[in-house]
This record gives sequence, structure tokens and C-alpha cells, in this order.
Amino acid sequence: MADDDAAPEPGGDGPVERRAGSVGAAQHGERLDKALVALAPEFSRSHLQHLITLGHVRLDGQGAGTASRRVRAGQRIEVDLVPTDESRAFTPQAMALTVLYEDAHLLVLDKPAGLVVHPAPGNWSGTLLNGLLAHHALAATLPRGGIVHRLDKDTSGVMMVGKTLPAVTALVRDIAARDVHRSYLALAHGAVQDQTIEAPIGRDPAVRVRMAVVAGGKPARTDVACLAQQGGAADISALRCTLHTGRTHQIRVHLAWRGHPLVADAVYGGKPALGMQRQALHATRLELAHPVTRAALSFACSPPPDFAAAWAAVTGVTLRTH
Repeated sequence: MADDDAAPEPGGDGPVERRAGSVGAAQHGERLDKALVALAPEFSRSHLQHLITLGHVRLDGQGAGTASRRVRAGQRIEVDLVPTDESRAFTPQAMALTVLYEDAHLLVLDKPAGLVVHPAPGNWSGTLLNGLLAHHALAATLPRGGIVHRLDKDTSGVMMVGKTLPAVTALVRDIAARDVHRSYLALAHGAVQDQTIEAPIGRDPAVRVRMAVVAGGKPARTDVACLAQQGGAADISALRCTLHTGRTHQIRVHLAWRGHPLVADAVYGGKPALGMQRQALHATRLELAHPVTRAALSFACSPPPDFAAAWAAVTGVTLRTH
């Protein structure tokens, strides 16, 4: 297929290349998506199929329809080469950040519930990483924009970010050495007792979007202290959870494994209660040595109103909110 037109045009997040060509005799009867690969070989076939679905591909000036459509010799194909979602993952996007502490090397934030920390399938933009890239120029030069640990999308609270490579290196080292101390407030179903849960965590072999306690998983330890309980037909416990390791979904997995899923944690069996519509988990305290000066730092983070109201219903204690 000859490329006979390549003119950029404005649109979306920047210029979009429009590429066009004619179907050759050798391509007569091919699927449209296969013919597009010859016109735009630098893109994956799945992305080109996505462009067809979105209406960015035309045959003889008309919407192309479906990827399985057969093309005919002499037909003109036009495609607007909209960037892949993945290519937008590292685009700066200005957003309001609640900063608890910042200097040249370290940024400590209060992450709101609902904010994805790092781009992933289904969330290629609007993430904390996009905000960090807009917040300071050096973020673009750092691994993962300086993100050294993550909070789940629907978990609120305090988290730290390195702003320079020496800081990122030191923070990663301190986390691995378990010299960074993180504690969370959580609301879980059932009457939970004080305990230490030490059980390995890995990908759930049955449901790939979940984690689970599995043989051969990575070592994981969580200390759980029960601060109050709401009795009755639907027992709910107010907990302080302290991490000794930082596995994906660690607190959620460990408590669900013990039969006490977090309130409103649908992924691990928790039911909505007390007005909570997202998992009842808040990162409340972070203690660390400054990655460069090594001064001792401690940060406390107030929960958002939904968590504070649910917490007060169980404990009788009204937490300060932001």
C-alpha cells in the first residue's frame, strides 16, 4: 500500500498525523485491520483496531465500520493516527496536590481516594504520576516519576515521593530495609482481635486482578490492633494496621484471609456499611529518615469525611478531617 498523504492536523492532546494510501492488488480481500498494518506498521494491530472502533479510519471517505471488513483493490484508506493510550501515560497534567511537606528532595502528599497513583490499563491518564510530571521538572528524569510506594486507588492518606535520584535511591533502600514506618486506620467486618498476620502474598491464581495468600508468594507481615468494635448483627472493628512489608493490597488481603474483609472492599468480599462506598482504609501516619539529611520525619494525615464519619460511628471518636 502506497503512503500518499501524511499531513498533520490539530486535535486531541496535540497534532494527529493523518495517513492515507490505496489498497493494492495483493491486498484485495484482506481484512481492514491487516491492511492498516501495512499503512502504519509502527502501531500494534490491536491499537489500529481500536482506531477503527473510534471512527478514525475511513474507506473512500466513509466510516470504515469494523476491523473484519474486507478491502478491495483501489480503495483509499485514511487513518488518523491518534496516539496510543499508553503514550499519554507520561504526559504532564496539572492537578491540585495536597502537599504536607516539600523540599528539594522529598515530597509528602495527602492522596485523595479515587486517585490512581501510577498509569495502568484502564487508567493511562489523570494519575498522580501525571500530576507529578506537571509539578516539578525533574520528575520526568526519575524512575516512575519518583514514586517509591503506592496507595490503592480508593485508599486515602499520606504517601511520599522522591524528587531527585539520590532521594529516590535512598527511599527505596530504606523501604527495603524496613526503616520506613507506615500505619493505617481501617474498618473491617467482624470482631477482630489484636494479632500479627504473617503470610506470603502473590497473584490470586483464580482471579488475576486480585492478590491472595499463596504458597510461594512474597513474605508479608501486618500488625493489627483493634481500637474499638461495634457489636450487633453486623460487627465492625476499628483497627490500626502497621505494615512491616509493602505488598500489593497487603492489609486488604491479610484481613480478608482471616475472615475480616474491609468494609466496602468489594474485591475481597467487604460489604458497604456506615456510608462507605470504597474500601475503608486510610494511610494515617508515615515515619522516615529524610533521604538526604537523614533527619527524623513524622507525618500524620487526617482522613476524608466519609471515613471520619464511619470511624466515629464505631469508635465514638470524631477525627479531624480535611
